[in-house]
Amino acid sequence: MSSTRYDGALPVLVIYTGGTIGMRESDRGLVAAGDFESRMATALSTLPPDRQRELPRYVLWETTRPIDSSSATPADWRALTRMIAEQYREFAGFVVLHGTDTLAWCASSLAFQLQGLSKPVIVTGAQKPLGASDSDALDNLEASLRFATQTGLREVCVSFGGRLMRGCRARKWYTESTLGFETPNWPLLGEMVDHASILYPGRCWQGQGAPRFELGTHPLPEVIRLPLWPGIRAQDVTRWLDDDQIRGVVIECWGSGNLPEDAALLGVLARACAAGKTMVAISQCPVGGIHPGTYATGRTLTEIGIMSGDDMTPEAAHGKLAHLLAQDLSPDEFRQRFLTPLVGERGAFPT
Repeated sequence: MSSTRYDGALPVLVIYTGGTIGMRESDRGLVAAGDFESRMATALSTLPPDRQRELPRYVLWETTRPIDSSSATPADWRALTRMIAEQYREFAGFVVLHGTDTLAWCASSLAFQLQGLSKPVIVTGAQKPLGASDSDALDNLEASLRFATQTGLREVCVSFGGRLMRGCRARKWYTESTLGFETPNWPLLGEMVDHASILYPGRCWQGQGAPRFELGTHPLPEVIRLPLWPGIRAQDVTRWLDDDQIRGVVIECWGSGNLPEDAALLGVLARACAAGKTMVAISQCPVGGIHPGTYATGRTLTEIGIMSGDDMTPEAAHGKLAHLLAQDLSPDEFRQRFLTPLVGERGAFPT
């Protein structure tokens, strides 16, 4: 670990996991690379002196095995949670540098494992490597460091393209744009304005009680996504759900929560629920949530025993389901916690 100059406050812990932000060119294209410490320090030193002075002191932890985030797994995010939990008292906030492909998955997973935060955890990355021509990496680093010391932030957030978003509401939206991410069902929490980090009133999550770091008491459960498509066959779904290792299923329905009127398919889903697999439903539409009672075909969800995921993103629904399945919860407690917003992951913005 290394740090910048001491300024009298607790430092920010920056955790480098890999991703485009730290990649270098190779004969096969961009690859994950180490030696991020010196490159980050050099990049920050190019900021105007007044902006450098406004940056918090930071400590960098650099993995010895930087990865492309397309190879990241829930086990990696559990390890990140453990690191943050162990270092929680020593730092004012945390910045996780992660590849963009699974960054929203990481942010959702961290949010459910790090409940009741009293400090910000900021997840960021870049669409182009640090130091590359027209890279967004330096702007994202500067913004994340600034947001990581905001005392009004008590949740896991995504900072990208000058905007601050709730982590468990974010989705990667653009393959190339420096905006990177959107939160289609929740407004921005804040933005960078004239190089200052600004929070918008009434939008941030205010957790109750002391921090609860729920790492799980069981091995990580197997949870799958089941997107519907026209002509989906019951026998194909049967082959997936017959796997005894699968404990949870996120069904991505049409519209407001509709299923095909296919008796064979509905029978497969009903049997899976009866066999103890926990199933939740969300919409394939990115904006809005499901309302299973609107159409007769959607009412089948509740009749089978499939829980509503409301307006959760696939990343949040998958992360929450896996997180709760790793806890020692009774069926009633599981249902109650899934249907309750734990970190601001579901429910309409109050007007």
